[in-house]
Amino acid sequence: METTVWDIISVVAIAIGLAMDAFSVSIVAGITIEKPDIGHYARLSFHFGLFQFMMPLIGYAAGISVYTLIKDYDHWIAMIILSIIGVRMIRESFSTEKHETNKDPSRGLTLVFLSVATSIDAFAVGLSLGVLQKPIILPSVIIGVVCSLFSIAGIYLGKRVGALLGKRAERIGGIILIIIGLKIVYDHCTA
Repeated sequence: METTVWDIISVVAIAIGLAMDAFSVSIVAGITIEKPDIGHYARLSFHFGLFQFMMPLIGYAAGISVYTLIKDYDHWIAMIILSIIGVRMIRESFSTEKHETNKDPSRGLTLVFLSVATSIDAFAVGLSLGVLQKPIILPSVIIGVVCSLFSIAGIYLGKRVGALLGKRAERIGGIILIIIGLKIVYDHCTA
């Protein structure tokens, strides 16, 4: 099956839409991390892009039967993960102790949870492409690369916002994560 220019334009548009959650979470990460360095940029953009690349492939392979089992609650999983991390950020912002290792969203399980939470929609895209018998490799690569680029831009923007907001930035970041989680549920419930 031949890929046309319109197919690529459609995939880029889908990729931008899918990257918005990762972009928003990257802004929060840029706000949260006091001085983001190249390692923060690399870890977040790599993991967010990797998960956005892998989820369509998994969705494509999973088939309709698996999707019907999880489609009713995948958005709830994303909301719960983002809300737990958001509440933790808000709570830690009021703490007088320094929790530097807990504040870095580019490390450990927090990074994995954020990567999963921001890429669940890509699973459904992969499933849709499979049902339509469309090619999957090129769309997955485009989705992953676009997400990585948006993540880098998000961290940079968050760093600038964080410098302006100071200590309140972490509270705002936690609230934003909770709002993103609620938006994911809202989008799925109204679709």
